[in-house]
Amino acid sequence: MTSPSYQDAGVNRSAAEDAIDRITPILKRTHGPNVLGGIGGFGALYQLSGFNDPILVSSTDGVGTKLKLAIELSKYNTIGEDLVNACLNDVIVSGAKPLFFLDYIAVGSLDPSVIEEIITGMSLACENSECSIIGGEMAEMPGLYAKRDFDLAGFAVGAVERKKILSPSKVVRGDLMIGLPSNGLHTNGYSLIRAALGLDDDPEPLRKYYPELEATLGEALLEPHTAYWPAVKMVLDSVKSMAHITGGGLIENVPRALPVNLSAAFDSTTWNLPPIFPLIQDQCGIDPREMYRVFNMGIGMLLVCASDQADSVISELPSATIVGEVIETGDSARVLL
Repeated sequence: MTSPSYQDAGVNRSAAEDAIDRITPILKRTHGPNVLGGIGGFGALYQLSGFNDPILVSSTDGVGTKLKLAIELSKYNTIGEDLVNACLNDVIVSGAKPLFFLDYIAVGSLDPSVIEEIITGMSLACENSECSIIGGEMAEMPGLYAKRDFDLAGFAVGAVERKKILSPSKVVRGDLMIGLPSNGLHTNGYSLIRAALGLDDDPEPLRKYYPELEATLGEALLEPHTAYWPAVKMVLDSVKSMAHITGGGLIENVPRALPVNLSAAFDSTTWNLPPIFPLIQDQCGIDPREMYRVFNMGIGMLLVCASDQADSVISELPSATIVGEVIETGDSARVLL
């Protein structure tokens, strides 16, 4: 009787070693002098420096069912960018500088070339936001995931001086809201689109080209989540509060940047709506209010500042636009569109 092996059980250690050999030099590109121990150890070491009274800010997130589209279209590099930016954008809303990032990749069958594409995207995003990838985990779990299926999770840590933490408590009536544009859906709302278009049964609509998108539907839906640290780091001293517009859209995320007694009054004519949103609304028949509850609708990050600081902020951020004002309302509405 032949002795059973891990390989027979569907876990390929040789493929794992190959993947690690491929990704190690990619990850090291993100390392600076603060990384004291990274890939290969049981725990990564990071030296915190450059702060007087630092507060650590952390966040964890995934990519959601956008992964299903990446698998269908065999496009994996942008998914890595999605993962990093989804996590880092949650960290920076406190005013924190991104420090380091860790990832978890779970697969049904480990393909080193796919892992390399995913990690290349992560590395690109981290370099863009001055952040180090200092560790991670790859888990091959046949039986739990189908052969081509995989899942991603990320964990990010940043730091901010205690006296510079951004907070909704600093916001007052009359403050202005400044929107930074998104490039599409980022990482939210894909389950709705997949269900409405029946993509799990027939993925062919993903391959249809749309002139208004200048891309196929699949290409537009896989646009990577925008990184906002390169922009917002320029204006943090002029900003009181921020909201990362993710799951829950404008309706549920904006109140997180405001005191409980204040509301946000938007003027939706002040920013450009990426063409992917009206196309989705038309093809899926989604109610307008639901669109604003599910999707970012063209605003990926919202900054709140005093009215006399708005011109200064916009001068540093050419793509930014004043999109509304903080007001008091006599009812329970927190977001007026």
